[in-house]
Amino acid sequence: MSRPFSLAGLLRLRHLEQDQAAGDLAAANARLRATATRIDETRAALEHLPLNPTGADTLYAIAAARASSRSMLAELAALDGVAQQAAAVARADFEAKKAASASLEKLEGRHGASAAAEDLHAQQTVIDEIASTGWHRRQGEQRAQAGTTANGITASGKPASGNTALGNTASGHAAGERT
Repeated sequence: MSRPFSLAGLLRLRHLEQDQAAGDLAAANARLRATATRIDETRAALEHLPLNPTGADTLYAIAAARASSRSMLAELAALDGVAQQAAAVARADFEAKKAASASLEKLEGRHGASAAAEDLHAQQTVIDEIASTGWHRRQGEQRAQAGTTANGITASGKPASGNTALGNTASGHAAGERT
């Protein structure tokens, strides 16, 4: 059984911070898109103002509308600049949080690989021990079944019965002896 990653709590916190930064970046990008849309709508409205005034009052109204639209465009341009700066700050914050999470994720990966290697080593040790024990048991059984060594002497030191190489008969006496 491997030990758990000791920095898991910090990694979860970093992931939460990264998610929060991603949300902030998405909100900043949404504000940037909304500002760009408002600028485009204001410019489109400015283009659709009537060009042929029919009287002095209409001419003053057109001039006032254009001046108002231009000041609105200037304010929207300033708001767009602020939104772009906020989006850049949010993007940098997100990248920093992502980098902090990535370094801990790499540590977690190394820990996982190390833990897996330790588990495999422990399993291999158990397998080797089982195989070694089985081999030694089979060797002992083979020796017990054979009961003799290469020169015909049993494990107890007595000559093996029926061993004709030493001149013994089945009764255990030397050939030619009488009892």
